Order: sequence, then C-alpha cells, then structure tokens
Amino acid sequence: MWMNQPGDHSSDLGLERLASVNLNLLVPLLALLEEGSVTRAAARVGMSQPAMSHALGRMRRMIGDDLVTRQGSGLVLTPRALELIAPLREVLRQTAQVVNFPGFDPAHDSRTITVAMTTSTAFVVGPALARLIAERAPNATLRVRNFVEPQASDFTDDGVDVVLLSEAFASPHPRERLYENRWVVIAHPDSDPAASALDLLTSVPHVTYDSRHRVAPYAALDAHGVQYRIGQLVADHLLIPHLVATAGGVAVHTLRVAVAMRERVDLRIEEFPLPISPLRVDMVWNPRLADAAFIGWLREILVEATTFEAQLSDASRWHQESVSSSRQTSRGIRQPTEK
Repeated sequence: MWMNQPGDHSSDLGLERLASVNLNLLVPLLALLEEGSVTRAAARVGMSQPAMSHALGRMRRMIGDDLVTRQGSGLVLTPRALELIAPLREVLRQTAQVVNFPGFDPAHDSRTITVAMTTSTAFVVGPALARLIAERAPNATLRVRNFVEPQASDFTDDGVDVVLLSEAFASPHPRERLYENRWVVIAHPDSDPAASALDLLTSVPHVTYDSRHRVAPYAALDAHGVQYRIGQLVADHLLIPHLVATAGGVAVHTLRVAVAMRERVDLRIEEFPLPISPLRVDMVWNPRLADAAFIGWLREILVEATTFEAQLSDASRWHQESVSSSRQTSRGIRQPTEK
C-alpha cells in the first residue's frame, strides 16, 4: 500500500474525502452565490434552469446547508453561503491558472465585461467604450457599474474587471494612469459676455458637487483668497452642467464633460483662471483578475476610448476661432487673455 509514504501529504489535503465530492458543482455553486438567482446563475454557466435547480439540491447535500432561502419573490443567502464566496473565488481562480485555459479571443469570447465609473466618466467614456467593445468583441456584453463615491468592495467584487477612478479618491490597489481632463469654468449662455471667468466665479452663485472631498479648483480659489458663494449643492456631478445651462449659475467642471454636454445644451465654457493641475483618471484592476491576455486587451480598448480626439479637436478649433475674433464668444467657449 502506497498511502502515507514519506512526502505523501494527501491525507493533509483531505483528498480521500474529495474523491467522493463532485467538484463540477463548484462553478455553478459560485455562480449561484454571486447571482442570488437560479435563473441568472444558470445563464451565466450555460445550464438550463431545471439543471441548475437540480444542481442546487446536490450542492445542499454536499455542503450540508440550504445555501439559499426564499424571501418574498427573491432568494437570500444563508450565513454559511456568505462564508463560502471568498474561498470559492480563490479556489476557482487558482484552478483556472493550473489548467491554463487558452488565451483570450475577443472575436469569440462571450463574457460580461464590467467597468465601474462615475456617471461623469461614463458620460464621456461610455459611448466610445461601448462602440469599441461591440466592434472588437461582438459576443461580449458590456456592463457599466456606476458609483458616486467608491467603496472598498468596488475594487474586488467578483465581476468588476476594472474601476476608472479619479485621483480625488484613494485606492488600496495599484493604479494606472488612463487620461487627464483639465478644469474649466462653465456658465449660463446668457451670462455677461464681458465678464471674465474670474468675474463669473466671484459674482455668480456656484452650483457644486455635494461631497466631503474638496475638489482641486476650490482649493486653488481658497488659496488665492477668491471670494465666492455656493448657491446649489448637487449629489450627481453630471447634473451640474445641465443645471447651469438651463437654470443659471456658474460651476467648475472638466473640459471633456463640458464639451460633451455642449452638444446637448447651450453652455458657456471658459478656461479656469488660476494655475491648476488637470484631473487625472486611473485604471484600478480587480486584484482577483488573473487573465493577463484579457487585461491587456481591455487596457488597449480603454486607452483608445479615452483619446477624445474628436472632442479635443473641436476644443482646439474653438480656441482658434476665439483668438481670431478677439476673444468674442465663439460657439460658447472663450479663452482668457494671454499674459
């Protein structure tokens, strides 16, 4: 008999018990625990709903727990099920590395690609990102997950591939620069055309983002002793340009959002009057994501989606028109006088 020979640690690993366990249940089990729905879990792993329901019964016998219980019209995970999610994810991640699945093929891959970002970022990045993924990975599904202020779980939730995060927010994980977005002043189109950006900031009530995080432009205004008054506090940063354009006021926002919004509502755009660094947006990858080929592909897609060539070309053209017309308003954008 060869068992328990020197160097044989099968007993330590519990392999004797594993021999009687159907390990094929682990993938649908994780899908069920993460989705909290038999229907969605079945679709995720390519099973029929009856087959998933049958598998659930086998999972319950294997684990010795109900795993999910019905509450109202939905399912609720048991405490034991909640404990299983993290170790299951890790086991299956390591298993995927061991079996060395073929490289990512965007032309045939049917995964769900999840990118988390603020609504403002989605407003400028989302259209190009959706178009590129539809073209390059026609069988994949793009899921955009929005957040107002990121939570720790946003960086590690299974299914979230990458978080697009401005430098205003901290991350416990490595970050990689994606793009920069300079600050501008936006105002109602009927505001005094003779007023400079600084005049607007000091004389017109501000519409600002309601957050405990102080954005850099306001820190610059305070450092230079610029007086201003807050007129409105808004929970969604993307609402600010719309409110300014339709109801009046002045605000500090990013150029790319302002230019994109300018295609929908009439909006005056001025350069921010003080020296300030642009807003920087980074990619924070899910630390549990082990598919290097997929990460490299999605990184290229995100970089391409955020070049903003058309918008920046328009902004440059508006700048030239503004200079040639002696700083008269041109299509809603005016630049400060060179000093």
